[in-house]
Amino acid sequence: MRVQKFSLLAVAVAACLSLTACQSGGDSSAGSDDSSSSAQSSGSQSSGSQDSGGGSATTGKGTGTAGSDASTGGSSGAASGTGTGACQTSQLAFSSSGGMAEGTLIVNLKNTGSATCTLRGFPGADLKGKDGTVSAERSKLAPPSVSVKAGEETRFTLHYPSNDSGGSGVTFTSLVVTPPNETHSHTLPVSINVPVSDGSGPAITVDPVGTGK
Repeated sequence: MRVQKFSLLAVAVAACLSLTACQSGGDSSAGSDDSSSSAQSSGSQSSGSQDSGGGSATTGKGTGTAGSDASTGGSSGAASGTGTGACQTSQLAFSSSGGMAEGTLIVNLKNTGSATCTLRGFPGADLKGKDGTVSAERSKLAPPSVSVKAGEETRFTLHYPSNDSGGSGVTFTSLVVTPPNETHSHTLPVSINVPVSDGSGPAITVDPVGTGK
């Protein structure tokens, strides 16, 4: 009987130990599952945070691109032009040549821009030399409105008295041209000699842009 009791006791202890081990293993597995769930939850939160940041960056970039597109559209609109904008000095190329008649200088204005522009009125024309500066007076011609397409040109004429006096006269070596409705000027090299005058002789005059040949 004593041997049998010990055997039963040993079996009970072994069973208890086995049950404890099983419960311990189950708890461990549950802990592992909880840890895995926490890690996944944390990963999801982290991923969501990154997506939010990425979304903000994309929105910001989209705004910038839209601004760039708007700017490009503005430039495109300016390039297509309707010809109503005034020609600016910066988009004009200047050159000069002798006129058909003596005492005339033709000044050419070429549109180097990409859009048609308009010129209307008298240009500023100041002759300069070592003896001083003389501003040309306006002629009595009516100024037309001239549309100048890209790559094309228009012109105006400067009139001055030729020096037939036999004296050395006054020589001008540069002409400062200011297009109509502009404040910026361009200087051309010239060689114009006029007689010395007390103011009673013919004046130096300028015609409106777009007149003459």
